[in-house]
Amino acid sequence: QVQLVESGGGLVQTGGSLRLSCAASGSTFSNYAMGWFRQAPGKEREFVAAISSSGLTTGYADSVKGRFTISRDNAKNTVSLQMNSLKPEDTAVYYCAAVRRRLTVVRKEYDYWGQGTQVTVSS
Repeated sequence: QVQLVESGGGLVQTGGSLRLSCAASGSTFSNYAMGWFRQAPGKEREFVAAISSSGLTTGYADSVKGRFTISRDNAKNTVSLQMNSLKPEDTAVYYCAAVRRRLTVVRKEYDYWGQGTQVTVSS
């Protein structure tokens, strides 16, 4: 079992930055690849970024490539998402997720989810 708790969401203006963090507990964090997903009102939950268990490999959705950066600290059991140049279309609830296998962009393959943190980008 892995428990995930996100933090760092909030309200920011277009062009601003936010850093989301996800704290993991309950199992060996370094055994899991980690991902960030988001869900806007009335839309499906979508992949944003993912990082391998070692941190050596990352992947991004085209919509955030070049603006968002995912990173992890296995000593602190945390994964972060640095979001720059934010746009109103980035407004969503952001979820941290863990998968006990290699990095994947497929939502259904993730085993554990956090409760989410709201990010709102005003125009």
